[in-house]
Amino acid sequence: QVQLVESGGDLVQSGGSLRLTCEGSGFPISDVIMTWHRQAPGKAREWVATLAPGGATFYTDSVKGRFTVSRDDSKNTLYLEMNNLEPEDTAVYYCQNFDSSMWGQGTQVTVSS
Repeated sequence: QVQLVESGGDLVQSGGSLRLTCEGSGFPISDVIMTWHRQAPGKAREWVATLAPGGATFYTDSVKGRFTVSRDDSKNTLYLEMNNLEPEDTAVYYCQNFDSSMWGQGTQVTVSS
């Protein structure tokens, strides 16, 4: 079955850290462009980070220096390491196979002030 499953969302205090996981199945995530997005309550979904097959990474300005996207090819899993979290980071986080436009179901991150 071709799918993406996110996990790792939680309630954390401002300044805390979380690592989100996106487990892929049915295709190798190393062969495609993988992205992280988030959607805060009442707002449109926004792009957060990209990991290209060759390893290049890209981030939206608001998370640069705080978030890191990576993958473990042996586990076919994408990660989003989030540090120094802020209340503005509160959102449902989604991973995406950009090439096929396939989305995961999302995982909730809540940052309290």
